[in-house]
Amino acid sequence: MALSASERASLAHELILSLDDPAVYTLTPAQEAEIQRRLTMVREGTATGRPAQAVFGDIKAKCA
Repeated sequence: MALSASERASLAHELILSLDDPAVYTLTPAQEAEIQRRLTMVREGTATGRPAQAVFGDIKAKCA
């Protein structure tokens, strides 16, 4: 609990990934670059978000 929120999130992420097959989580260089681009936007405060309900609604619509 002495870790920062960011460090705890990273640790939790790594622990969750360790439960599954790591091959499932292999990303392409383009995917890695997109993740970094979005992370930079969040850190700089320039990212825009959407309500979770809207996002989940879009996912449900695509799966239906």
